[in-house]
Amino acid sequence: MIRSALLVTLGVAITGFISFWCVIISIIPNSENRIHKIATLWARILLLMSNTKVEVIGKENALRGKPQIFMANHQSDFDILIVLGHIPGQFRWIAKKELFSIPIFGAAMKTAGYIEIDRDNHEKAMQSLDEAALRIREGKSVMSFPEGTRSRYGEIKSFKQGIFHLAIKSGVPIIPVSIIGSGQIMPKRSLKITPGRVKMVIGKPVDVKSYTVETRHELIDKVRKVIIANHDYWKEAGTSNIKDIEDNPSC
Repeated sequence: MIRSALLVTLGVAITGFISFWCVIISIIPNSENRIHKIATLWARILLLMSNTKVEVIGKENALRGKPQIFMANHQSDFDILIVLGHIPGQFRWIAKKELFSIPIFGAAMKTAGYIEIDRDNHEKAMQSLDEAALRIREGKSVMSFPEGTRSRYGEIKSFKQGIFHLAIKSGVPIIPVSIIGSGQIMPKRSLKITPGRVKMVIGKPVDVKSYTVETRHELIDKVRKVIIANHDYWKEAGTSNIKDIEDNPSC
């Protein structure tokens, strides 16, 4: 527990230092991409400090040079580090408003072009999704946790609908991401950090063009099933050989 306390304390210090410099760098025009690269470095430093090793499966499924919407399951605060450190390319977070209230860190998120969403206020949430749609039209990808909160026991909870409205409205593919093992590194409502290995499976793109707002529940069900199938398959698999979901549970 002493080790965990030291790691958390050092992590907070590093986060504050890097966040401060992100705010300073934001003075430079068109600095969002630079700040995201710094955030990637921050994530990798904290993963290295905590002795968390991440195996990435299916990296080739992320689209190069095209906007997309990444959607991942959520078990731990470490999911943020795992995704930031290992999803290839640029993206902008759609994150809960509470994170933007954290001193310095919240300001750094804003300077990176990350998008605040208020899930308790439908009108403001829709405005946030409109902002995300603008980012996508500018060629940026976005990242979200469609469960809306961390699962406590590793189960994949039901998905919120808003991000799927965004996907259908923008017409860009959804990239399903399955994170396996992060709940053992740092469980929900715990500051204990346990060194270990995590798998992150980047699934094949899901085309949204055949879906409408009226059929969004079919899209939600499809994406959730892919994330669950990849999670369950790779939780037991010992090799990084991604296969078609038609042949086995992996996407």
